[in-house]
Amino acid sequence: MKRFILPLIAIAAIVVMSCSTHRKQLSYFDDLGASESGTLAEEIANTELTLMPGDELLITVNSTDPEATAQYNLPLINPATEQTSPATANTPQQQVYRINALGYINFPSLGKIHAEGMTIQDLTGYLTRRISRHVIDPIVTVTLTNFNVTVLGEVKEPQSVRADRERFTVLDALGKSGDLTAYGRRDNILVIREIDGKKVYARLNLKDSKVMESPFFYLRQNDVVYVEPNKVLEDNSRYNTNNAFKLTVISAVISAASVVASLVIALTR
Repeated sequence: MKRFILPLIAIAAIVVMSCSTHRKQLSYFDDLGASESGTLAEEIANTELTLMPGDELLITVNSTDPEATAQYNLPLINPATEQTSPATANTPQQQVYRINALGYINFPSLGKIHAEGMTIQDLTGYLTRRISRHVIDPIVTVTLTNFNVTVLGEVKEPQSVRADRERFTVLDALGKSGDLTAYGRRDNILVIREIDGKKVYARLNLKDSKVMESPFFYLRQNDVVYVEPNKVLEDNSRYNTNNAFKLTVISAVISAASVVASLVIALTR
């Protein structure tokens, strides 16, 4: 009886260790341990988005005097008649401006404004100061409408994700994509970004809380997030490929043997 007990204990221990290791591979921020509270990042990277060509901005200008601000809003187009009409306080404002290749937007009454390189707060402040020369207490709202990032690789739903706020992190993007699969590497997330016309990249380790100090932890427009497969998936893929090759070879050998056997039988007759 004893000779069966020891092997069973050993097998159970291996299973428990395997499960524990698997759970550890799927976890985030392992360095935090069991601590209940603390500081995640000593220094948060600069998270302010800077505007770039191709960005689309929703800009509205309002005040207590709608007639005074009407000139700073694009005319609205009636979909039924395709006729333009001036913006009013009672009409929903949908003023979308696209930053051109030279970094400018053409703003009503103010003309060309170089928006490239500004933050949303910078542009809001600039427009507010300019309009305040002619309007009392204008309310300017600027929203980036095409802040999208692409999430690829070992996530449940690879897709283009639309950010719903300026401080949009890698975790937000992964969450909107259904999180990583069991085969995704949590210690080597690749983020690709375009800076001054050049493609740059960084690798993030989501098992280490210091990742929040990286300037790539907070995403920017058109970033690409790629989750690499772990060794388990690579081994499974290699195993399946080898097995498929073996089956193909065996099938070919059997087919060849069948043909040879048929010829032998035909000749002997």
